[in-house]
Amino acid sequence: MNVAILTPQFAPNLYDLASVLKAGRVVLADVEKWSRKGRTHRARIRNEEGVQWINLPVVAEDRKKPIKYVRLDHSQRWFESFWNAIHHNYKNATWFDFYEDELFADFSKVNEFEYLLEFNQHFFKKLCTYFEIEVSTELASSVEGYSTFPDETAKNLNAHVLLLEYQSKNYQRQSLHAVASLEEHPVYTQSYPGFVSGCSSLDLLLNVGPESYRILEKLW
Repeated sequence: MNVAILTPQFAPNLYDLASVLKAGRVVLADVEKWSRKGRTHRARIRNEEGVQWINLPVVAEDRKKPIKYVRLDHSQRWFESFWNAIHHNYKNATWFDFYEDELFADFSKVNEFEYLLEFNQHFFKKLCTYFEIEVSTELASSVEGYSTFPDETAKNLNAHVLLLEYQSKNYQRQSLHAVASLEEHPVYTQSYPGFVSGCSSLDLLLNVGPESYRILEKLW
């Protein structure tokens, strides 16, 4: 069995999505300390210069807490710039008009959630619906045998293959036994010339739309 240990993200990149699709069990490390270097609160999108981050605001006093206790900071006026970044950089993407209203509504619902974890789980589920894929995840806080040390978790869960979050050495304990989820990142047409890997799954959805399954097949 393959086990993937990832932080809960609202729009993971294709490296992490590959881990989700390949794993028999996907454990979301909600008990680990939140990190500003992580991707629980942000996603990378394509822009004309290369890439940029879009960010969800979190309550400052929660930044040293485990991820499951981190609250969204609804006192900040952030939504307009967040959505404008998506709109500006993807307005010419092939499928932007098709998904625009639904995605705007999905992101607008963030105010209904107190905790970052809750919104991330909600939005990722919506993304899976758009991609027409079914995935199952478990919170580390509910997994018997979870350890902050990935090798111990893999052993306790009787996993033969360990998958960790992509480029996570600054905020996730690493393992010499972990394997890469992707040997070669699939290439597709983006909204700007050239191709940049490591963008969030929003980039795939807005550029490739219902044909995303052709790319997703390469992740398994």
